[in-house]
Amino acid sequence: MDKQTAAVGGTRRPGMSRRDFIKTTSGLAVAAGTGLGLFGQAPAFAQDRELHILEWSSFVKPADVETDRQAAEFGKQEGIKVRVEHINANDLNARATAAVESGAGPDLIRLLGNQPHVYAKGLIDHSDLIQEVGGDDIWPALRDGVHVDGVYRGVPYFFGGGAYVYRRDIFDEAKVGPPQTWDQFLDVGKKVKGLGYPIGQSLGHSFGDPPGFCYTFLWSFGGSLVDENAKVAIDSQATRDSIKFLTEFWKAACDEGGLAWDDTSNNRAFLGETIACTLNGASIYFVAKRNWDKKQNPFVWKLHHFLSPEGPKGRFHTIGGQNSCIMTHSKVQSAAKNYIKFIHQDANFEKFFVINNGYIKGVVPKWQDHEMWSWDPSLTPYRDLGSYGQHIGYPGPYDRRSQEVFAKYIIVDLYARAVKGESPDSVIKWAESELKNIYS
Repeated sequence: MDKQTAAVGGTRRPGMSRRDFIKTTSGLAVAAGTGLGLFGQAPAFAQDRELHILEWSSFVKPADVETDRQAAEFGKQEGIKVRVEHINANDLNARATAAVESGAGPDLIRLLGNQPHVYAKGLIDHSDLIQEVGGDDIWPALRDGVHVDGVYRGVPYFFGGGAYVYRRDIFDEAKVGPPQTWDQFLDVGKKVKGLGYPIGQSLGHSFGDPPGFCYTFLWSFGGSLVDENAKVAIDSQATRDSIKFLTEFWKAACDEGGLAWDDTSNNRAFLGETIACTLNGASIYFVAKRNWDKKQNPFVWKLHHFLSPEGPKGRFHTIGGQNSCIMTHSKVQSAAKNYIKFIHQDANFEKFFVINNGYIKGVVPKWQDHEMWSWDPSLTPYRDLGSYGQHIGYPGPYDRRSQEVFAKYIIVDLYARAVKGESPDSVIKWAESELKNIYS
């Protein structure tokens, strides 16, 4: 693999231009590998069987191309036709429900987060596969997403998560650097908002950015929805402290229109150059890279990232796995298991990992050591999300109840109601009632 280390804010090997580097790390071309090892010689003709895989349509389009390429290569080796269907992530839930209820449909579905808990009755036991692809080395928050009543109902393939993308030029003008703590972030936010570029954060009903912010913010102050035994614990001094801080932070540092934002609003605001910083996956940075390639727009050189700030109780990030789950109704379960083994082979996962260029992370810690993370220092902070990662049920169980809390936006609305002016006692009482209805 090429070890060129050209990077925004870094150095490039002789003969490699910034434009060449951006083209490389945008994932527009990755050499296709050959050789499988596990499956032996490819049969002359594929048998009249089909493995139907349903998964999301990635925000990194070359990643879908690589997925399809690997599926075709596996099909030739296994002697089976492989069909990969890519759909909007928001539509996976409905398709999975239909497949489980009807006992028909895709053989393997890439379920998100802890959806295997919801569809457990329609999923086979994957415990043997878990051991083959990482076992106890898999990040605990990801294992919990597929571990249902003592049985693994899926295999985490990769995970995503957010970091803060920021404008280095605006931070420089404000004479501030990336904050390490929430107190520092408040100071940073006041100064950049004073320049007309506030922090952009959604507190609306959208499944990515708002809960990714609110859950980790609560945890960093020592608050939680429930305790380790799933007893509702939202009524605490830590929750009150977090509400008090966010109320000040929201008015002093943020674009208050974020109450109505969804997961795309902050992307548009940042790329429209109206905000200085926002929590996001790497997609904003990738768009800026593409704009450099197409229009020579230098905006990309202004961008960098930092991890979520530390609160009194530490630093946290939410991480959610994308899980390969074989359906009980599948007639080609053996081939589906072999496919999961195939995509987790280091040589194959590495191709997928590199073409995503930091947008996705590996499910075991060894992928933090991959040389890709040194190629572009602007993306390096995403490497460490697993080390601070927790699931949305933390510190309680990651089960159907935690998913219901998530789906109802209870933690997001707790903070949204507070910044609109409701008292801490009022919003905590409301949230406690909602949580007890679910956890009782």
